[in-house]
Amino acid sequence: MEYRADQVIMNPGTYPYQGQQQVQTTVVNVAPNVLPVRDHLLWSIFNFFYLNFCCLGFVALVFSVKSRDRKVVGDAEGARQYASTARALNIATTVLSILVFVIFIALLFAGIISLGNINQHQLSYAAGK
Repeated sequence: MEYRADQVIMNPGTYPYQGQQQVQTTVVNVAPNVLPVRDHLLWSIFNFFYLNFCCLGFVALVFSVKSRDRKVVGDAEGARQYASTARALNIATTVLSILVFVIFIALLFAGIISLGNINQHQLSYAAGK
């Protein structure tokens, strides 16, 4: 049961042993029992600068900032939803970027992609003109 401050009698009577009645009040603010929301901001910044696959890192960064804004305002459920979206986008960005990098390295070692021949071909083409 909740009581408002004006409904609760803080000093119900006078104290006969005091010469003057002195009232001291103490206000205690109790925050609701809410678990902290992880907004994945650092992961989003890393993905934005280093693994920005198809701009998913940027979108994840936007959702992380929105999650942090909701957390500051006090909307825990909204912050949790934005954080969940940012987490999913960060996972997708990380996996896809690493997958593209691994495929590129595998193609390079397999000889399908040859960086040295491309440079030599461009040099010989430029010299022939």
